[in-house]
Amino acid sequence: MQRKKDKGQLIVLSGPSGVGKSTVIAELLSQRKNIYFSVSYTTRQPRVGEQDGVNYNFVDRAEFERMIAADELLEYAEYVNNYYGTSLRVIQDRLEEGVDVLLDIEVQGAAKVRARCPGALFIFIIPPSFEELSRRLHRRNTDSEDVIAGRLEKARVEFKEIPNYDYLVINDKVSGAVAEIEAILTAAECRVENRESILTQFA
Repeated sequence: MQRKKDKGQLIVLSGPSGVGKSTVIAELLSQRKNIYFSVSYTTRQPRVGEQDGVNYNFVDRAEFERMIAADELLEYAEYVNNYYGTSLRVIQDRLEEGVDVLLDIEVQGAAKVRARCPGALFIFIIPPSFEELSRRLHRRNTDSEDVIAGRLEKARVEFKEIPNYDYLVINDKVSGAVAEIEAILTAAECRVENRESILTQFA
Protein backbone atom coordinates (compact mmCIF):
# COMPACT_ATOMS: atom_id res chain seq x y z
CA MET A 1 0.00 0.00 0.00
CA GLN A 2 1.59 3.26 -1.13
CA ARG A 3 0.87 6.08 1.32
CA LYS A 4 -0.11 9.43 -0.11
CA LYS A 5 2.86 11.75 0.02
CA ASP A 6 2.82 15.30 1.37
CA LYS A 7 4.51 16.58 -1.73
CA GLY A 8 5.48 15.01 -5.02
CA GLN A 9 9.05 14.57 -6.19
CA LEU A 10 10.22 16.32 -9.34
CA ILE A 11 12.35 13.95 -11.45
CA VAL A 12 14.42 15.20 -14.38
CA LEU A 13 15.53 12.60 -16.91
CA SER A 14 18.08 13.49 -19.58
CA GLY A 15 20.06 11.51 -22.10
CA PRO A 16 21.23 11.69 -25.70
CA SER A 17 18.91 11.22 -28.65
CA GLY A 18 18.63 7.50 -29.42
CA VAL A 19 19.41 6.23 -25.91
CA GLY A 20 15.87 4.88 -25.54
CA LYS A 21 14.40 7.35 -23.04
CA SER A 22 10.85 7.09 -24.43
CA THR A 23 10.83 3.30 -24.05
CA VAL A 24 12.23 3.46 -20.51
CA ILE A 25 9.69 6.14 -19.53
CA ALA A 26 6.75 4.16 -20.98
CA GLU A 27 7.81 1.09 -18.99
CA LEU A 28 8.32 3.11 -15.80
CA LEU A 29 4.88 4.72 -16.10
CA SER A 30 3.22 1.33 -16.62
CA GLN A 31 4.84 0.02 -13.41
CA ARG A 32 4.52 3.02 -11.13
CA LYS A 33 1.12 4.53 -10.53
CA ASN A 34 1.72 7.77 -8.62
CA ILE A 35 3.77 9.44 -11.32
CA TYR A 36 2.82 12.05 -13.90
CA PHE A 37 4.76 12.47 -17.11
CA SER A 38 4.97 16.13 -18.00
CA VAL A 39 4.32 16.48 -21.70
CA SER A 40 6.59 19.16 -23.16
CA TYR A 41 5.44 21.92 -25.48
CA THR A 42 7.19 22.16 -28.84
CA THR A 43 6.98 24.09 -32.10
CA ARG A 44 8.32 21.18 -34.15
CA GLN A 45 6.08 19.20 -36.49
CA PRO A 46 4.69 15.89 -35.21
CA ARG A 47 6.52 12.77 -36.39
CA VAL A 48 4.56 9.85 -37.82
CA GLY A 49 2.48 8.25 -35.07
CA GLU A 50 2.92 11.08 -32.58
CA GLN A 51 -0.21 12.43 -30.91
CA ASP A 52 -0.84 15.94 -29.65
CA GLY A 53 -1.03 15.96 -25.85
CA VAL A 54 0.57 12.51 -25.62
CA ASN A 55 4.08 12.83 -27.07
CA TYR A 56 4.17 16.62 -27.06
CA ASN A 57 1.81 19.55 -26.92
CA PHE A 58 2.31 20.89 -30.43
CA VAL A 59 1.95 24.68 -30.65
CA ASP A 60 2.98 27.32 -33.17
CA ARG A 61 5.87 29.70 -32.65
CA ALA A 62 3.63 32.67 -31.78
CA GLU A 63 1.90 30.72 -28.98
CA PHE A 64 5.23 29.47 -27.62
CA GLU A 65 6.66 32.99 -27.56
CA ARG A 66 3.51 34.18 -25.77
CA MET A 67 4.16 31.51 -23.09
CA ILE A 68 7.77 32.69 -22.72
CA ALA A 69 6.65 36.31 -22.33
CA ALA A 70 4.00 35.34 -19.74
CA ASP A 71 6.59 33.37 -17.70
CA GLU A 72 4.46 30.23 -17.98
CA LEU A 73 7.44 27.94 -18.58
CA LEU A 74 9.69 26.29 -16.02
CA GLU A 75 12.33 25.94 -18.73
CA TYR A 76 12.59 26.13 -22.48
CA ALA A 77 15.30 25.75 -25.07
CA GLU A 78 15.68 26.10 -28.80
CA TYR A 79 17.04 23.01 -30.51
CA VAL A 80 17.44 22.59 -34.28
CA ASN A 81 15.28 25.72 -34.90
CA ASN A 82 12.40 24.49 -32.74
CA TYR A 83 11.37 25.47 -29.23
CA TYR A 84 10.82 22.89 -26.48
CA GLY A 85 9.53 23.82 -23.04
CA THR A 86 7.82 22.73 -19.82
CA SER A 87 4.66 24.25 -18.31
CA LEU A 88 5.26 25.49 -14.77
CA ARG A 89 1.67 25.49 -13.53
CA VAL A 90 0.90 21.89 -14.50
CA ILE A 91 3.96 20.70 -12.58
CA GLN A 92 3.28 22.75 -9.45
CA ASP A 93 -0.31 21.52 -9.26
CA ARG A 94 0.74 17.86 -9.48
CA LEU A 95 3.54 18.19 -6.91
CA GLU A 96 1.15 19.87 -4.45
CA GLU A 97 -1.23 16.91 -4.88
CA GLY A 98 1.58 14.57 -3.75
CA VAL A 99 2.14 13.18 -7.25
CA ASP A 100 5.67 12.68 -8.60
CA VAL A 101 6.37 14.53 -11.85
CA LEU A 102 8.75 13.21 -14.49
CA LEU A 103 10.39 15.55 -17.00
CA ASP A 104 12.23 14.31 -20.08
CA ILE A 105 14.44 17.25 -21.02
CA GLU A 106 17.85 17.84 -22.50
CA VAL A 107 20.82 19.21 -20.58
CA GLN A 108 20.19 22.92 -21.34
CA GLY A 109 16.68 22.71 -19.92
CA ALA A 110 17.83 20.58 -16.99
CA ALA A 111 20.32 23.28 -15.96
CA LYS A 112 17.47 25.81 -15.85
CA VAL A 113 15.33 23.46 -13.74
CA ARG A 114 18.28 22.90 -11.37
CA ALA A 115 18.49 26.64 -10.76
CA ARG A 116 14.74 26.95 -10.03
CA CYS A 117 14.04 23.59 -8.32
CA PRO A 118 17.05 22.54 -6.24
CA GLY A 119 15.04 19.71 -4.64
CA ALA A 120 14.55 17.88 -7.96
CA LEU A 121 16.22 14.53 -8.68
CA PHE A 122 18.46 14.59 -11.75
CA ILE A 123 19.00 11.32 -13.62
CA PHE A 124 21.08 10.90 -16.78
CA ILE A 125 20.59 7.85 -19.01
CA ILE A 126 23.49 6.59 -21.08
CA PRO A 127 23.81 3.70 -23.54
CA PRO A 128 26.20 0.84 -22.65
CA SER A 129 28.66 2.22 -25.23
CA PHE A 130 29.03 4.97 -27.81
CA GLU A 131 28.96 2.35 -30.58
CA GLU A 132 25.61 1.13 -29.29
CA LEU A 133 24.22 4.67 -29.39
CA SER A 134 25.27 4.95 -33.05
CA ARG A 135 23.63 1.58 -33.78
CA ARG A 136 20.36 2.64 -32.14
CA LEU A 137 20.24 5.90 -34.10
CA HIS A 138 20.82 4.04 -37.36
CA ARG A 139 18.19 1.41 -36.47
CA ARG A 140 15.50 4.08 -36.08
CA ASN A 141 15.73 4.76 -39.84
CA THR A 142 14.27 8.24 -39.39
CA ASP A 143 17.33 10.40 -39.99
CA SER A 144 19.91 11.00 -42.71
CA GLU A 145 23.57 10.19 -42.11
CA ASP A 146 24.30 13.92 -41.58
CA VAL A 147 21.60 14.24 -38.93
CA ILE A 148 22.88 11.13 -37.13
CA ALA A 149 26.43 12.51 -37.16
CA GLY A 150 25.05 15.73 -35.64
CA ARG A 151 23.19 13.82 -32.93
CA LEU A 152 26.32 11.82 -32.04
CA GLU A 153 28.37 15.01 -31.85
CA LYS A 154 25.71 16.57 -29.61
CA ALA A 155 25.78 13.43 -27.41
CA ARG A 156 29.52 13.94 -26.78
CA VAL A 157 28.79 17.50 -25.60
CA GLU A 158 25.90 16.31 -23.41
CA PHE A 159 28.08 13.65 -21.75
CA LYS A 160 30.26 16.46 -20.37
CA GLU A 161 27.24 17.58 -18.28
CA ILE A 162 26.89 14.23 -16.49
CA PRO A 163 28.81 15.39 -13.34
CA ASN A 164 25.96 17.88 -12.71
CA TYR A 165 23.47 15.01 -12.33
CA ASP A 166 22.72 13.02 -9.17
CA TYR A 167 22.42 9.59 -10.77
CA LEU A 168 23.63 7.77 -13.88
CA VAL A 169 21.48 4.97 -15.30
CA ILE A 170 22.79 2.64 -18.01
CA ASN A 171 20.15 1.59 -20.53
CA ASP A 172 21.48 -1.76 -21.68
CA LYS A 173 18.19 -3.60 -21.15
CA VAL A 174 15.04 -1.52 -20.59
CA SER A 175 13.99 -3.60 -17.57
CA GLY A 176 17.37 -2.99 -15.92
CA ALA A 177 17.22 0.77 -16.52
CA VAL A 178 13.67 0.92 -15.12
CA ALA A 179 14.72 -1.08 -12.03
CA GLU A 180 17.56 1.39 -11.40
CA ILE A 181 15.21 4.38 -11.68
CA GLU A 182 12.69 2.65 -9.37
CA ALA A 183 15.47 2.18 -6.79
CA ILE A 184 16.42 5.87 -7.02
CA LEU A 185 12.79 6.97 -6.51
CA THR A 186 12.31 4.61 -3.56
CA ALA A 187 15.47 5.93 -1.91
CA ALA A 188 14.27 9.52 -2.42
CA GLU A 189 10.93 8.70 -0.78
CA CYS A 190 12.80 7.35 2.25
CA ARG A 191 14.67 10.62 2.85
CA VAL A 192 13.94 11.97 6.32
CA GLU A 193 12.67 15.31 4.98
CA ASN A 194 10.19 13.45 2.76
CA ARG A 195 8.72 11.58 5.72
CA GLU A 196 8.19 14.44 8.13
CA SER A 197 4.40 13.92 8.29
CA ILE A 198 4.88 10.43 9.76
CA LEU A 199 7.46 11.76 12.24
CA THR A 200 4.97 14.05 13.99
CA GLN A 201 3.41 11.09 15.83
CA PHE A 202 6.78 10.17 17.32
CA ALA A 203 7.60 13.68 18.51
